[in-house]
Order: sequence, then structure tokens, then C-alpha cells
Amino acid sequence: MVNRSAFIASVAGTTAVAAAGPQIAEAQAETSPVFVNTWSDSFPYLPIAGDVFTKTGSLMDAVEKAINAVENDPNIHTVGYGGYPNADGEVELDAAIMNGTLHRAGSVCSLRTIKTPISVARALMENTYHTTIAGAGALKFAREMGFTSTDLLAPEARAAWEAWKRDPRHQTYWLPGHSPANASNHDTVGVLGYDGKGHVVAGCSTSGVSWKIPGRVADSPLVGCGLYADDNAGAASATGDGDTMTNYCLSFLVVMLMGQGRSPQQACEESLRHMARTDPKTTSLQAAVIAVSNRGSVGAAQMHGDSHFQYGVWRDGTAELYDAVAIVTA
Repeated sequence: MVNRSAFIASVAGTTAVAAAGPQIAEAQAETSPVFVNTWSDSFPYLPIAGDVFTKTGSLMDAVEKAINAVENDPNIHTVGYGGYPNADGEVELDAAIMNGTLHRAGSVCSLRTIKTPISVARALMENTYHTTIAGAGALKFAREMGFTSTDLLAPEARAAWEAWKRDPRHQTYWLPGHSPANASNHDTVGVLGYDGKGHVVAGCSTSGVSWKIPGRVADSPLVGCGLYADDNAGAASATGDGDTMTNYCLSFLVVMLMGQGRSPQQACEESLRHMARTDPKTTSLQAAVIAVSNRGSVGAAQMHGDSHFQYGVWRDGTAELYDAVAIVTA
């Protein structure tokens, strides 16, 4: 049996543990709600989370509604309606939401024709014993729950897919054709919420990498990979090359490091350094994480600055956008 403390210590690395071990405590707990999001394109919708929480007092509502706004924006090509399709021209959506108090999550994978997969994921969590549902079953469940089907391929996304199809040398995800050129469009929207009293929620939604092999599922809807929430420590969400990050259970690792006493910033940085140590090739990939602790402090990191990863933080009625710390600087 693996000792969890020993495992976390080995992941963090001897030097990191000595410099930033469990003895490091956070500042006084934040008593006001805090919300954090991934990427600048979804940042304008972050205040929705604060507004909804102020009205309802529900972190689940706040995270869901903020993500819904992104899912409904046809100008964001990595999430929901307007997301770039798979290689067959079909938009397949993935999403998950997790409640850190109940330690329950809902997740949908490869969902077609439903604009708001984060809401379907929440419905799954709140109406069934299941955690994850996929494909045709996910669509059937969504319809049974009253969600309406629609064509998700917005005009701009359709034009981009048709241009890709016309290119006789277009890149694909079949080996050995996998190339960084494919990876220009695989961002997600992740939103984390903290209620000012130690409760956290995480949500994540994506249309996945553009032109993906039909049925492909990466980290976003997988509990522990694209997101994780535990009131005993905090919440985290990941974004970037999901095919690689899935293999590191990155969000779970960040939360577990916070549980070991790391600040959110330390946990985000150490998780990416673990990837880099394990496989140096990951330093060339896009990978980023955000985190909020169960005391309301925030952290974020990206593998390298070329990703230009920015994250938003909302607190006390004001939202600000920040550049994430880069692990690889050369």
C-alpha cells in the first residue's frame, strides 16, 4: 500500500519540501467570497459568479452560471456553442463540476447538441448516483432532464473546419502526425469558487482540441485531472494539453499539495515541476493550473511563458486579470 504522505513528498521533491514544507501557513483566512477563472477570453464573465453568489448564496449556482455564459458565447472557440469541432465536423463537449463539501461530482463526456454541458453535469450529480456519463447516453440523459438540442457548429467554427478539411496537408492526431500545430486551440474554461467560510467548488467546460479524433476525451471532465475540490484543502482546475495532463491527475495533485500545507501558489508551481521532472518533453507543452485554498488564497502557474496564460480573480466586487508565473523561463 502506498503511503500518501510519502507519495506527496516524493512528488514535491526533496528541495521543494525543505524550502516550502507543511510548516508554511497561510495568512488569515479570507472571509469574503473569491472566484478564479482560466484565460482572458472568459474573464469578462467572471463577475457573473460574484453576482450570482451574492443573490443566491450558492457556490454551485455561481460557478455554473459563470461557465454557462462562456458556453453560450459563439466567439469563444474552445467551449460550448462556437467551439471548434472534431475531425468529422461535429462539436463534442466535455464538462464537470465538483462540490468540495459533499465530495460529489458530475461529469459529461462527448456530449453533442447541448450548449451547456456544465449544467448537464450538475444535473447528473444531483439526480443520480453516477459521476460520469458519456456519448449517446449523456445526450439521452440531457434530453430526459429537459435540455434542448441545437446545432452547436457556429458559422465561424464551421468555416474554420471547412478550411482545415480543404488543406491536403492538414495535421491530424494520428501518430506520427501529432504536431504542436494541432495544439493551438485546446483551452478550457475553469472556474473555482470559495464562499468565505471554507467551502469550495470547481467547474470546467470545453469543446476539446480542434479537429480531434471523434470521441476523444481529455482532462477537463475527469475528476482529479481537469478539476478537483475538497473543503479540507481547496480547489484546482487545469488547462492546456489535456492528453498529457490527464496522465498526471494534475488538479488532484495541486489540491493534495495544499492539503500538505503548501500555499495555492506553491502547489501550482510544484505540480508543474513534477511534470517537468518526470518527462522533460512536457516543458514544451501548454499546461497551466489555478487554485484556491479553503482559506481563500489564490495561486496559478503555467509551464512556460509562451502560453501567455492569464487568470482572473474576483473578490470584494472587483475582478482583476493576472499573468501566471512561468515554470520554464528560458
